[in-house]
Amino acid sequence: MQLSIGNAPCSWGVEFAEDPRNPPWQRVLDQAAAAGYDGIELGPIGYMPEDPAVLRESLAEWNLSLIGGIVFRPFHDPSKWDEVLDASRRTCASLAAHGAKLLVLIDSIAASRAPTAGRPEEAERLAGDDWRGFVERLRSVARMGREDYGLTVGLHAHAAGFCEFEDELERALEEVDETLLSICLDTGHCVYAGFDPVDFYKRHAERICYLHFKDVDPSMKSKVIEERIGFYDACAQGLFCTLGQGSVDFARLREAMIAEDFEGWATVEQDCDPAGATSPVDDARASLAYLREVGLAQ
Repeated sequence: MQLSIGNAPCSWGVEFAEDPRNPPWQRVLDQAAAAGYDGIELGPIGYMPEDPAVLRESLAEWNLSLIGGIVFRPFHDPSKWDEVLDASRRTCASLAAHGAKLLVLIDSIAASRAPTAGRPEEAERLAGDDWRGFVERLRSVARMGREDYGLTVGLHAHAAGFCEFEDELERALEEVDETLLSICLDTGHCVYAGFDPVDFYKRHAERICYLHFKDVDPSMKSKVIEERIGFYDACAQGLFCTLGQGSVDFARLREAMIAEDFEGWATVEQDCDPAGATSPVDDARASLAYLREVGLAQ
């Protein structure tokens, strides 16, 4: 196994580029490097500079690789297709400019799904033409990333979107050719949605191109599901904890990754509130220290 470890702006609370509470992007690069990471994700398009010369100079200054980027947009909503396509093109162009290879597609939070996040038996599901259109939009962006920009594209299940639960992820993967669409496996979102990330990894190892290492506080998970607390409020209250403090079995995941000889990147993500009380750089250091303890980092 050859595994490189990065971090992401969402660990500093950066979910939306326009959020005035976001820390400066230079601080995120500085603190990610100071915490010992080898790479950084792009974050939401528009957060880091889209001028390649500016970002290239800063990445070199902090000796960080740009790992990849995420399109976190409403793939479920056909009326927002122009928005999805614009964000996708800009993200692909930014990644290609820096030699990054990983593009992650996430259906963003839907108002009708937010109240049932983590509740597969209650959630509204897409069906018929709505599901077919959803999958076709994923396929179109995956094809663009792969064929126009030479990227490896992974689908990421996410709480409160229309690809959250295991059966939805499996169905989407069945309907899009594996040469176009791989998997970005997020350990925390698996647990939040009620399925085992290690078992899923073992079944789909050949299609997994990238991992997000995220841990879930089990008591907080129970609370937010029972009380129907919104996803971002749940993040602010500590749903996602430093690695090793939650319910994800990273030692078992390491065994599975070694057995399959995984080669590539894993990114630590601890979604939080940008104005929260915790220190992102301290959490980033603690998570990396834990990964070293269990043999997932050097």
